[in-house]
Amino acid sequence: MGTPRELVRYEQRFRRAGLPLFIEDFSPTHDIFNRAAPLLTLVFLAEMLGATQLEWRWWKNILAAAVGLAILVGAFGVLNWLRGRPFWSLPTRFGLPELAVFVMLPALFPLYPDYRWPQFFGIAVGNLLLVGAVYVVVGYGLIATTYWSLRRIVGELANSLTSLIRALPLLLVFSLVLFINTEMWQVFAGMPVAFIVLSVLAFTLLSTLFLMVRLPKELDAIEADVKSDPPLRRVQRLNLSVNLVIRQWVQALVVSTGVGLFFVAFGMIGINAKIYEAWGVQPGSWSAELPLLGHKLLLTASLVKVAIGIANFTGLYYSIALLTDSSYREEFLDNVSAELRSLFTARADYLELRRRLLPE
Repeated sequence: MGTPRELVRYEQRFRRAGLPLFIEDFSPTHDIFNRAAPLLTLVFLAEMLGATQLEWRWWKNILAAAVGLAILVGAFGVLNWLRGRPFWSLPTRFGLPELAVFVMLPALFPLYPDYRWPQFFGIAVGNLLLVGAVYVVVGYGLIATTYWSLRRIVGELANSLTSLIRALPLLLVFSLVLFINTEMWQVFAGMPVAFIVLSVLAFTLLSTLFLMVRLPKELDAIEADVKSDPPLRRVQRLNLSVNLVIRQWVQALVVSTGVGLFFVAFGMIGINAKIYEAWGVQPGSWSAELPLLGHKLLLTASLVKVAIGIANFTGLYYSIALLTDSSYREEFLDNVSAELRSLFTARADYLELRRRLLPE
């Protein structure tokens, strides 16, 4: 027959898998912002400091902070009263009125008495971005998906290293040539750290865009393979897409990190100070010599930058190969399909149980 407790267990399983939108009647008002209420409340109370100013005397700042706190608490009390709840009760739902108060009310404090407009816009935009981040992170299960990926990091590491070993013959064709190329060292060694970080972000974005373009077709194939019934709604497909992107990130991160460490080790063994001088490359902002079997291994900032650059190319190649090369594609998507088959079966049982327990 089934019980409400079983229904809850199904929903908990979807959340742990990073697919909260598989839950029927999943609502931002009740299921997203309510879960983030402690964080939002902490930020909301901290922003009462916007009512104070450094040039005021201490007792005046304490008074201003107290007035600000009273206004903040009173605003939610009025919303409670308008919704028919006790004035001092905690909000049981976060709809547009509550979110509007959270975003705008603390931003008004810097306007008194000298109209500090930059602080006003800074607080308002910051709160708005925080609301958006909470919606994305909680609503699309990013925390659960990331936690799931980290729990399976050993398995993902094994899969990724297996794929990396298969790819090594092709990777070594251009990676080793690039690594011992003078121009490559001159480019990356002279690049500021901020540009290195931007290049990592750019390559990550590029691989993600490629994956997002290819995912709709792949999701159709997975749904057909596991015979999802009823078909996923648009938001559920988006939730699943985000889930798959994070899984791909984990695998690509493992592969690119392994390649980066390999080239750091290879560079310490094969690239010495004389080669740096011959290539006209500076060691960078720091360097260290590590003795090994009578040979001095040279670890430098430039070597780390070049290794990261090579790892970037490798991560991009691997991300594209996951969905274009037949061997990588089967390894990645077959593993995903096996897990999704179980989840889709659970979803069908969950929907049937809901129809029995919660008839319309």
